[in-house]
Amino acid sequence: MQNAEKVLSILNQKSRQHENYVFDRMYRNLFNEDFYLNAYRKIYAKQGNMTAGVDGRTIDGFSKATIAKLIEKLKSETYCPQPVRRAYIPKKNGKMRPLGIPAFEDKLVQEVMRQILEAIYEPVFSPNSHGFRPGKSCHTALHQIKSKAKGSNWVVEGDITGCFDNIDHEILLQILAEKIGDDRCRARAANASDFSFFPPGGYDRGCMEANPRAAAKLL
Repeated sequence: MQNAEKVLSILNQKSRQHENYVFDRMYRNLFNEDFYLNAYRKIYAKQGNMTAGVDGRTIDGFSKATIAKLIEKLKSETYCPQPVRRAYIPKKNGKMRPLGIPAFEDKLVQEVMRQILEAIYEPVFSPNSHGFRPGKSCHTALHQIKSKAKGSNWVVEGDITGCFDNIDHEILLQILAEKIGDDRCRARAANASDFSFFPPGGYDRGCMEANPRAAAKLL
């Protein structure tokens, strides 16, 4: 198996050189042990990763045996993400912010998928987009405004309430199909978006409202 960083670099360069390139045979990257080791290195130090998901497991106790079992499930296409444990954290305005805590194995797969998709899409994202991107932040946005928006008299700030809860997954998958030609890879992304929530105290139909496709599978 190739080194994960090398594969990601190749994907990034291909996307940078050919903006409309369609990537095939991507699912096989999920069989590469090095991707999971790389994913573990990315997430192990993050705050909250010692918090257990619905399976009661945490990142503690990770081993290559964990990877082998996970890869076998992906090869046989028997892997299925577990429900996300719902927790709530206080906001500055006194309200509560919902937080989803995935099972550890799902965190690993999500991180592998994130790295692959980031390598492909990062080169073609708008230079005016500064949110949730490597090397981008509020500070880079302010720097761009300062250097390119000279003479502006006003700025409009907007926010979408519950953006990530209410975004249309079907549209996202249609966009994904424009660059990802691998059916199994797209199916894995669709499967990951069909998560369900288990709140403190057990199952609650109200928690399914943000994802009706997942709700339909449970009700």
